[in-house]
Amino acid sequence: MRPISGITLGGRYKLTDRIAIGGMGEVWRARDQVLGRLVAIKILKEEYTGDPGFLQRFRVEARHTALLNHNGIASVFDYGEEEGSAYLVMELVPGQPLSTIIERERVLSPDRTLSIISQTAKALAAAHVQGLVHRDVKPGNILILPDGRVKITDFGIARIADQVPLTATGQVMGTAQYLAPEQATGQQATGSSDIYALGVIGYELLAGRRPFTGESQIAIALAQVNDTPPPLPESIPVPVRSLVMSMLAKDPSDRPSDAEALAVAADAIRAGNPETAALAVPGMLLFSGSDAATQALGQTPLPTGEQTMAFEPVDETISASAPATNAMPQVPAASYEQEAPENFDSLLGASQPWEDAEESVYEQADRRTPVKKGRSPWTTPLIVLLILVVLAVVGALLLPQLTGNKSPAPSSTNTTASSSESSSESTTSSAPTTEPTSQSPSPSSSAPTTATVIAATYVGRDVARATTSLERLGFKVSTVEEPSSEKAGIVLDVSPTGEQALGSTITLKVAAAQALVQVPNLFGSTVDEAESELKSAGLVPKAGTPREDPRAYGTVIDQFPTTGTKVEPNTVITFIWSLGPAKETSPPPTQSTQSSAPPTEESTQSSTPTSLSPGAGQGNGNKDTIPKPPVTD
Repeated sequence: MRPISGITLGGRYKLTDRIAIGGMGEVWRARDQVLGRLVAIKILKEEYTGDPGFLQRFRVEARHTALLNHNGIASVFDYGEEEGSAYLVMELVPGQPLSTIIERERVLSPDRTLSIISQTAKALAAAHVQGLVHRDVKPGNILILPDGRVKITDFGIARIADQVPLTATGQVMGTAQYLAPEQATGQQATGSSDIYALGVIGYELLAGRRPFTGESQIAIALAQVNDTPPPLPESIPVPVRSLVMSMLAKDPSDRPSDAEALAVAADAIRAGNPETAALAVPGMLLFSGSDAATQALGQTPLPTGEQTMAFEPVDETISASAPATNAMPQVPAASYEQEAPENFDSLLGASQPWEDAEESVYEQADRRTPVKKGRSPWTTPLIVLLILVVLAVVGALLLPQLTGNKSPAPSSTNTTASSSESSSESTTSSAPTTEPTSQSPSPSSSAPTTATVIAATYVGRDVARATTSLERLGFKVSTVEEPSSEKAGIVLDVSPTGEQALGSTITLKVAAAQALVQVPNLFGSTVDEAESELKSAGLVPKAGTPREDPRAYGTVIDQFPTTGTKVEPNTVITFIWSLGPAKETSPPPTQSTQSSAPPTEESTQSSTPTSLSPGAGQGNGNKDTIPKPPVTD
């Protein structure tokens, strides 16, 4: 089926105009004639619809993607098939791709970059929890709304394409400019691969260029595996550089442990607490002293604009035109000779300086850099502070003996108070001058004792993920359930917030679980039986687009969610019913046969489709619009 403006899919979605064309399909704007809303419909290209195995995998992926419920992921509303072509009905996002913003502005501020990284990481974390890996994270698949919110699109398409048999052995799918090293070498893509791709995007937003370029897709993939990314400009604050470079680590174990931890670190840096960020992403410490990269590649400016596509291996003599999802040979992990370094700062005509007022936010992060030789300007203040602490401890110990007061004198520090209490309880008069030495650690060597708790980082997320993030920072976590319309296990509120001592208890208010309903088995039932069984179970029936099937007309042949799935009450359950087997074309009967043959059951059934309305089987709540199987005597 070739989509054109004005046609209606599934008797419900009327195509109005085409939005974009990609390597896997076309995206159209359409109007839902039942609910009266605008939607986006992705229609698979004809070359992918001819393979029954591909269609089946596409149906399964559509079901999985529909389970993702996050405000940072474009929602999937419906799935259908029309004349052998599959389509997905999705949320129409009123935003523009990040690739368009990069083309227009080239360089974004560190704070804006961290906001995009944080929001994208939160959306990826929700997908990774469900076991879904995007595999094609790039600016063209990230939409920015007018209010600055982020939404990820094309979830699952790259994964499906990766499962389709390739035309040549030893090929991998992906966009070379954003391909993780393990993907380029043919290994299994994981959530860490999505984090690497997001790191390439963060690098591009800050520096105005991608970390790796080349004359061909193969050269870029080789650079992803073997080369070190060039250093980011020195004008970018150290914590921001450290976070982005940790995301670009070749070894997945050196990257952020998961997307949730990455979001926590990005939010902490924006809040001015780089120490909390380092606790969430320990890999930042590897890059806090200096940028990890000392090698640079020759720069070949790449045109912007993105298209997801699959094609044969690219000849190394052909220049890469735009970042696209490509099929390419696996790249061996062996290194090769690198090019001479260049000064990339000369290429940054649009580099934006970090304001002086914001630099103070990151002052504490510089203390994690390796101590250089020579006298530090902090040496004298630390010595004075140490002497004052020793004098305070000695005075606190001697004061009760001089005044005859057995009660300990109040102290301004926890160390002095504990020393006074132990001295007042002792009945001996041993000299206290040796005690302060072991109780006066240098402030520069002490570990962080507090961390910042930001409510927005955890509200709206799964309680298990939020608990893991807080415990990783060093907090204890308690949960309190309360009734809510939100999905069970979603965090509703966090208290206390702000700067909190490590080891203290953080309370999470969590949406209480509702009584779940088990989806009944509808296979083999009639339309009326399926509707009755679903309503009696407290679920909402919806008849999907029927299709031809060897089973009898009107018999339920598919459903999703599948049988046995536990869902919340009033969940919409879509079932597909059979139009019967495909009818074979027979020669026209002779005149004598027409005059003598009595009406048959087939002739009675052949007139039935003329009574079907255009919106039949779309589950709009009106039972009269759902065709029923013919009844014969």
